[in-house]
Amino acid sequence: MFRTMLFLAMTAALLSAQSQPTEQQYLNMANKIRKNILTLDNFGVFDDISFSFKGSDVVLKGFASRPTLKDSAERVTKSVEGVTAVKNQIEVLPLSPNDDNIRAGVYRAIYFHPTLSRLNPSRGRPFPSVARAAGGITNDPPLGIHPIHIIVRNGDVTLRGVVNNELERNIAGIQANGVPGAFAVTNDLVVPMKESEKLSKK
Repeated sequence: MFRTMLFLAMTAALLSAQSQPTEQQYLNMANKIRKNILTLDNFGVFDDISFSFKGSDVVLKGFASRPTLKDSAERVTKSVEGVTAVKNQIEVLPLSPNDDNIRAGVYRAIYFHPTLSRLNPSRGRPFPSVARAAGGITNDPPLGIHPIHIIVRNGDVTLRGVVNNELERNIAGIQANGVPGAFAVTNDLVVPMKESEKLSKK
């Protein structure tokens, strides 16, 4: 009886170890998931999606300005080899003309500022277009990869992403705070740590 129980325990431990991805497998899955989400047609500057692993399961979090993005992100995540299940906790932001106006205002304030305009992949093009003005910027967001993502929820603004330095981070926050209609601004922009700073913390 004892031998049988020991054998079952060892078998369960072995199966558990086999189902746990290696560090390299996690890295491969993460890179593929990230690429799949970033290249979705309906993912843009007004969305922010993150993910984490629980074993070989993936938990999706963040905000989607359009309902279709939530389903698209789950679909492309499930397609990645090694992912066994997806828990989709992405919040679909409310469809609001007021929030849409704030998105347009914050986008203009940040990406057309002299210091931050070089981060704008659409620089030099007129904004907003006639289509955006008529149908709302959420349905026709600016194209290209934007380092600063603008999340608007019931008048509250959150800035997410990575910028080059503290100056850019501070300017983005100040510009967003000056947009009419924005109630509160949370500046979650990240400045990458320099190698010298990393070494000093070791």
